[in-house]
Amino acid sequence: MPAIERAHPRIIALANQKGGVGKTTTAINLGTALAAKRRVLLIDMDPQGNASTGLGISRQDRGAGSYALLTGERRLAELLRPTKIPNLTLLPADPELAGAEIELVGLEHRERRLREALETQADALAGIEIILIDCPPSLGLLTLNALVAANAVLVPLQTEFFALEGVSQITRTVDRVKRVLNPTLELEGIVLTMFDRRNNLSELVAADVRAFFGDKVYTTIIPRNVRISEAPSHGLPVILYDHRSAGAQAYVDLAAELLRRERKARKSAA
Repeated sequence: MPAIERAHPRIIALANQKGGVGKTTTAINLGTALAAKRRVLLIDMDPQGNASTGLGISRQDRGAGSYALLTGERRLAELLRPTKIPNLTLLPADPELAGAEIELVGLEHRERRLREALETQADALAGIEIILIDCPPSLGLLTLNALVAANAVLVPLQTEFFALEGVSQITRTVDRVKRVLNPTLELEGIVLTMFDRRNNLSELVAADVRAFFGDKVYTTIIPRNVRISEAPSHGLPVILYDHRSAGAQAYVDLAAELLRRERKARKSAA
């Protein structure tokens, strides 16, 4: 009897070398919203471990995680953790991840460690349909591992003055990785975050980004919202902390738009 071929999960890296743009917040809440429709794995590749904390796993409770996977010390199946959200699994950031940039330099296939682990240990991903990777706010080896492993990159972009400068840098990096290391990598899109409608600058930046990147910019905009800021201190995504808030609704809309774009891309490819 022939073996049943499993569908590969779609892997999306959330990356921006600029910190404080809502990247981890987007990873947590987009993952939570997507989990209502799909089985999702969130990989925390940021040494700060904020995605792990934001899903209710404190630093002292994390144990082994993405560092142990990258270095080959533990297998993926041993490292996956359930979360409070049905259908959302977490690979946490262990404390040792802070030293990974230095340690990875001396390892074989240093930029392919995550990709090879996910490919060779695919049994641990049975049923997972989407993998989100929360990258650190830098373009070092951890982010490079995420980009080599991913099918697509989603760039959260704060609507502020230096936004275009930052996004042009990450898009150049995506182009270089696509050319040299991962020919299937695509720019999934750009998500405008921390948008303040009372601020003319937010409107101007949004218009500039849309003029430059066209339909790569998502229609859904994530507003500046106090509930989004409060939720991580409770170890909850904003969708669970206050599902009626503007921030929670924006992330539900973002997940719906991502799935719509995915369906449209599949139809175009067929």
